[in-house]
Amino acid sequence: MTLGLSNRFSILQQSPHDLEPDPVSAPVPSEDGQAQRWLPSRYNIRAVTDDGRLVIWNSFKGSMSVFGAAQRPDVEALLGKKGFSARPQGIVQYLVQRGFLVKEETNEYRRIQLGFGREQYRNDILQFILLASEDCNFRCTYCYEDFARGTMKPWVRDGIKKLVEKRQGTLRQLSVNWFGGEPLYGFEAIEDLAPFFLEVAERNSISFTSAMTTNAYLMTPDVAEKLLAWEVRKFQITLDGLEEDHDRSRPGRHGEATFATILENLKSLSRRSEDYTVIVRYNFDRQNSKRAPEFLDMIEREFHRDPRFKVRFRPVGQWGGPNDAQLDVCGADEKADMERRMKREARKRGLTLSDEISSLSGLGSQVCYAARPYNFIVGATGKLMKCTLDLDKNDRNVVGQLSEQGELILDQDKFAMWTEPAFESDGKCKKCVVLPACQGVYCPLVRIDRNETGCSPLRMSAKKELIEAAQTPDPSRRKVMLKDAAPGVSAGLPPSS
Repeated sequence: MTLGLSNRFSILQQSPHDLEPDPVSAPVPSEDGQAQRWLPSRYNIRAVTDDGRLVIWNSFKGSMSVFGAAQRPDVEALLGKKGFSARPQGIVQYLVQRGFLVKEETNEYRRIQLGFGREQYRNDILQFILLASEDCNFRCTYCYEDFARGTMKPWVRDGIKKLVEKRQGTLRQLSVNWFGGEPLYGFEAIEDLAPFFLEVAERNSISFTSAMTTNAYLMTPDVAEKLLAWEVRKFQITLDGLEEDHDRSRPGRHGEATFATILENLKSLSRRSEDYTVIVRYNFDRQNSKRAPEFLDMIEREFHRDPRFKVRFRPVGQWGGPNDAQLDVCGADEKADMERRMKREARKRGLTLSDEISSLSGLGSQVCYAARPYNFIVGATGKLMKCTLDLDKNDRNVVGQLSEQGELILDQDKFAMWTEPAFESDGKCKKCVVLPACQGVYCPLVRIDRNETGCSPLRMSAKKELIEAAQTPDPSRRKVMLKDAAPGVSAGLPPSS
């Protein structure tokens, strides 16, 4: 084939290298079996249990391993600061695969920058937090919302549909989280949009997930059946302790008790066979925290250690509501200790925790949804917001407006404030051992409010969390024996420096 060039030009149409025969059985380049220089990852966190076991978690990979007391000296030698040379096999290979060891020339910080960019600037993901209703049938003592509007307007729902239809050809992932107010107070909006999302996702082979934060008072068996049919499969539902404590902090709109109805709805849900997750959230203060063990006894008794039901503990905060001055909130150190004690009690009862350190997937797993450019809160009147704590109480959080035609009309300056790669200009972040997980945006609100790094609690509590997690039997945890180590790094022999 010619390229239309004159024959008087001596221009080859194919590289001379392509015309040379390949060497017979030329080897494929590989580093397998070659000795390498290894160093410990700068994102390892280590802790030692009371019985001498070594627990390691890598915040980049999200991997966690527990080594027996007899193995500990040899593993610690392999993770010495000076590094060593060895072939990538046996225990060395295992530590490399888990991210605990990296090649000497590895620039892990640069890898975080790459990972952040790959995830942050994707255009094939759309995540919604939809305020089906901005009103609520409860009046919780610590609530910060003002209940100014009711159900999401029909034209806003139409705008959401048009936006999704415009994007359906390029989307690979669609996530919808129903929020409020109380989302089930606006069931009309859910009934309109939820089947639409599912149909679009199935027709276009889009990965679809849906969740709901609800008080569950209105989640009757009929409502639950519809939600599950629409693939709403994850629920966060709050019970603030046993009946007396819960009804004190989470009364109905007119002061009525709510605990008994919620519990009955949850028990009804537990009798269903579908796959779903319920996170039972326990908001604790100085009053109800004393009775946490009795509450956990009730959870164990009513749900029979059903792994679909997980527990989560969160301290009550002064979040900007009218009752902030009257709340008996815990101090910073106090609430961390309380939460660890409650988690310990839950583990004793065989209950599943929703946020074990071992469940974190590593890179970006603790990034706040508000920091992602493809995540939007859509209010009942089409306001586009970023943070569910701010909502529209602060103008900085209203980053735009959804049009009836499905257009996102954004204030670029406010939008950029929430989504900037803040860790790149924060020296504290750059040095932090949990940077891969939170990427400096565990809580962008703290940075915006106070010009401070909104740190993940793991920065201070990771070692204690690791020790606690190591006490929990995990049948999936694989035993790794040092007898599998490569020659030169077997038990009792220090690695070469």
